[in-house]
Amino acid sequence: MTMSQSILETFPNPAPHRNYVIHHSTPEFTSVCPITGMPDFATIELEYIPDEKCIELKSLKFYYHSFRNEGIFYEAVTNRLLDELSGVCNPRWMQVTGRFAVRGGIGSVITVETGSKPE
Repeated sequence: MTMSQSILETFPNPAPHRNYVIHHSTPEFTSVCPITGMPDFATIELEYIPDEKCIELKSLKFYYHSFRNEGIFYEAVTNRLLDELSGVCNPRWMQVTGRFAVRGGIGSVITVETGSKPE
């Protein structure tokens, strides 16, 4: 399976008149270090305020799974997730946080966002 945002599906936001935050946590995200070939493990936190569309969860799971054997740096994968997830549902605001497991004594947290989160 290759990484592809075409896997992602959406459904109509049941309350487009209201700002509300959707938070999905995925503690079993895996990709591969492009230099060592060793697996990288992360918890991916996805938070967004939908506009007209919401992301369907089964397709989100398959989308995340598509990164399993791909060599990609933490920063690149987190930014790619934001670009592709926001591209499919056009949220009012979205934030993706990758909490990558400690390897070699260093843990990394990458947070990226787009749009404006209402106060």
